[in-house]
Amino acid sequence: MSAGASFDLDAYLAARRRAVDLALERYLPPAVAEPPVVHEAMRYSVFAGGKRLRPILVIAAAEAAGGHLADVMPTACCFELIHTYSLIHDDLPAMDDDDFRRGRPTSHKVFGEAVAILAGDALLTHGLHLVALNAGLGKTALDTLPRVLAEITEAAGTPGMIGGQVVDIRSEGKPVSSDTLEYIHTHKTGALIRAAVRVGAMLVGADDDDLAAFTTYGDRIGLAFQIVDDVLDVEGSLATLGKTAGSDQRKQKLTYPSVHGLPASKARAARLVQEAQAALVGFDAAGEPLRALAAFVLNRTM
Repeated sequence: MSAGASFDLDAYLAARRRAVDLALERYLPPAVAEPPVVHEAMRYSVFAGGKRLRPILVIAAAEAAGGHLADVMPTACCFELIHTYSLIHDDLPAMDDDDFRRGRPTSHKVFGEAVAILAGDALLTHGLHLVALNAGLGKTALDTLPRVLAEITEAAGTPGMIGGQVVDIRSEGKPVSSDTLEYIHTHKTGALIRAAVRVGAMLVGADDDDLAAFTTYGDRIGLAFQIVDDVLDVEGSLATLGKTAGSDQRKQKLTYPSVHGLPASKARAARLVQEAQAALVGFDAAGEPLRALAAFVLNRTM
């Protein structure tokens, strides 16, 4: 199953990105607020560009489950702030030591390591604060918010993103198994993507059967996203990626192409996207944005 030919994904993405950016502008402290340097650093990274994929997945899942953009926007923005914080910290010299992100110098290159660390901390903290702003919006029941908060913190913490990052760092330059590779990818990247889809549906009252379908979808595109990212690191460039290409190989990181080769990696990503789209068979037109987003994950160039 694939996205319908009549669905205009480019228009959908452009509209949702504008809405997310406007909301982020409202939710983030102004750059001049005390202490200004950390707020400037937060905004520098958040507004450096990016696909806004995670907040858009929150929104698209909510729409597929019968809700609306306005029902979930604070929590959608939470996902973008958590994602941006993770990028700031990943780029630090103690981690991946990258000089460029989204085509611009990384946060620590502009503001110094101390402010970059604190900007990341502040984005994580402020992101979780935004979840509270979902109280009383649209279909969000108050007793749903503790479940949502637990979902997000688990995906961002040691059972998810941080756990995957730790194993990734400790695996550099070592002969490790394909099971370890799967663990890294499903935790470091996949967990937050799966949570974005699940949380969008949870906030608007999706039932257990629908939530199971969204979970399958999120699992599949989360892993596909990271496999494609690995492929792009081999085949891309600074101009297309916005970051230095080939860094995985230089750092002897465990990636899908290094373990399985490029053709098998591309084939696995394609199968995962097909499985993600198939999981949405019961959603008809309401699931069209999610189906199209799965194809976008597979075919992206940055």
